[in-house]
Amino acid sequence: MSEIRHIVFDIGNVLLRYDPELPYMRLIPEAAKRHWFLGNVCTPEWNVEQDRGRGWDEAEALLIADHPEHEENIRAFRGRWHEMVPHAFEDVVEIMEGLIEAGHDVTMLTNFASDTFTEARERFDFLKKPRGVTVSADVRLLKPQREIYDHHVSAYGLDAPATLFIDDSEKNVDGAKEAGWQAVHFKDAATLANDLAKMGVVV
Repeated sequence: MSEIRHIVFDIGNVLLRYDPELPYMRLIPEAAKRHWFLGNVCTPEWNVEQDRGRGWDEAEALLIADHPEHEENIRAFRGRWHEMVPHAFEDVVEIMEGLIEAGHDVTMLTNFASDTFTEARERFDFLKKPRGVTVSADVRLLKPQREIYDHHVSAYGLDAPATLFIDDSEKNVDGAKEAGWQAVHFKDAATLANDLAKMGVVV
């Protein structure tokens, strides 16, 4: 196993809490109706296309055409996006900042819409600290597609076997491994600190 020389962080549910249900707990208080809406209207499959680069106007129009009675709640998905990301995981941010301060090469690779990432980076200044970031919507590729990992390696001059990826999604972790990276499945800060220590990465 190669020595780790590059560390790549996912963002959502690693550095930032992300939960689309949060604003809808207020907008659609009845749990069954809320779960139906998020499972049948503003679905994960619909939302991931914005991570692939589709604009919000087009995305909203598609749903409103099929569900005109839910127009207000459909538009709330983007309009209330800031409520879906209520805070950072400070203990993980501390690890990432410690790695940077210790001289490690840290970048980020994330499935994110372009405009919401811009918003997130203005709200959370630590997102400006890594050397760079690949945002899926900007390159119109999604994890776990092999091409997005290869793009990140090329864009930031990484050595794939010496790169460690940290992601909360097992399929994205598997995608990184298939691209020749090392990778760990993120669970919490304590587990991450232990994983880093096992791999000889000193914070």
